Amino acid sequence: MYEPLTWVLVALSLAAMVFAVLLAALDRRINWPILGVLGVIEVALIAQLVVGVVQLAGTSRDVSGPFFVGYLIGSLLILPVGALWALAESSRWGAGALAIACLVIPILELRLHDIWVA
Repeated sequence: MYEPLTWVLVALSLAAMVFAVLLAALDRRINWPILGVLGVIEVALIAQLVVGVVQLAGTSRDVSGPFFVGYLIGSLLILPVGALWALAESSRWGAGALAIACLVIPILELRLHDIWVA
């Protein structure tokens, strides 16, 4: 798996989480800048899915394929659901839900890394 992409995703997701927490603390709705960052993260997650599946097909490592691909696909679904929830909720809890979604991405990325190197 392409490790620099994993660490970039972790950093971007944590930065988006901090921004979402700041919006929640200020009792503001999510805005275009955070949606732009989420779009960049989502494109990077799609790239990671493609790279991960290609590398999984060509590896001789003992990697649990269903778990690995499941984590890759699951990470793609978290941010859109969190963003839709945040857009639908007009209170600070929308930004709070997005912050939680942004926190889940680094957790999934670290788990993907553990599955790949194990």
